[in-house]
Amino acid sequence: MNLKGQKITIIGGGIGGLTAALALQRKGAEVTVLEQAEAISEVGAGLQITPNGVAVLAALGLKDDLAWCSQRARAICLRHYRQGRQVVRLDLDQYAAGQNFYFVHRSDLIALLADEVRRAGVQVRLLQRVDRVEAGISPVVHLSSGAQCGGDLVIGADGLHSKTRKAFNDPGQPMFTGQVAWRATVPNVLNLPPEAQVFMGPKKHLVAYPLRDGNLVNLVAVQERSAWADEGWNHSDDPNNLGDAFKEFGGVAGGLLSAVDDVRLWGLFRHPVAQSWFKGHVAILGDAAHPTLPFMAQGANMALEDAWVLTESLAASETIESGLQNYQNQRYSRTLRLVEAANKNAWKYHLRAPLAWPAHQVLKLGGRFAPQKMVSQFDWIYRHDVTAGPV
Repeated sequence: MNLKGQKITIIGGGIGGLTAALALQRKGAEVTVLEQAEAISEVGAGLQITPNGVAVLAALGLKDDLAWCSQRARAICLRHYRQGRQVVRLDLDQYAAGQNFYFVHRSDLIALLADEVRRAGVQVRLLQRVDRVEAGISPVVHLSSGAQCGGDLVIGADGLHSKTRKAFNDPGQPMFTGQVAWRATVPNVLNLPPEAQVFMGPKKHLVAYPLRDGNLVNLVAVQERSAWADEGWNHSDDPNNLGDAFKEFGGVAGGLLSAVDDVRLWGLFRHPVAQSWFKGHVAILGDAAHPTLPFMAQGANMALEDAWVLTESLAASETIESGLQNYQNQRYSRTLRLVEAANKNAWKYHLRAPLAWPAHQVLKLGGRFAPQKMVSQFDWIYRHDVTAGPV
């Protein structure tokens, strides 16, 4: 289908929405992005952009920009929580040769995409809060102001609480996982190298990695607990609550946690992958279609993949409907598998005695005798390249 002149409205100016806007505009579409905030910006902290996500940014000509504003990950290091004793270190340069993993501040990636989107001629409309979406052949977006808009195609990249998804899916009930997570950034006064450090403790773990030019460290701390916390990762919390929850963590982990002076807390909930990703000329992508827990670091990467596949599927199909069907066919099973993998992954870092010691010995042996196998177990995620065509 020739996308030239097709009027496309994208709801949401996050990573998925901006990537789709850029890809579609470059195919000749006339794209408008509706963003509810007063600026295209992003608070928050770090992201891991893995090789499958890097492939999309590279195909859009943005790989050098990504490298410029991020840290290339050199290794993954799993550590014991008390004093940070190393359990296993997996060298990515050696065992994932040819693949690039990056640590990037979310706001830097958003800024990179927003600048490129505007250069491409996409119209970005701020302060546009969507009330509801009518899905059909002639879609209508109802704004809270009372105004309406639409186009030949509407794409909902409107995140976890997507209004677009609700237009053609049962909202369902999210399930609290019994886990909460804190996010923070602290100065890198400990001079951490560009490696993902995972400190493993009973019923909790801490992930740390540097950002930007290495002067910041991103922290994600996950705890199992019955006390419910709001969903959505931008709720302020008292740093003392984080410190109390992780008071047993010593060494480097303790030093990082003691430096936290501003922190966000959110509850981790499981959501089903949407049964329908489109209706008529309305589609969803990213968290709107398949919210995922953070334990495989794939939320942003899946949104990047979605945006590319959606654009290519539309361009290769005779009609919008057939393009959207092709898009869902290509993406559904992969995202479902990944969501399920993330659901199952957290417990591996939360083992208690007597299971923790033998599990750590297995990790040590794996790192010594089969490190390549430990890294390659996730090839189905990282070596998947949507820009190479349907797989």
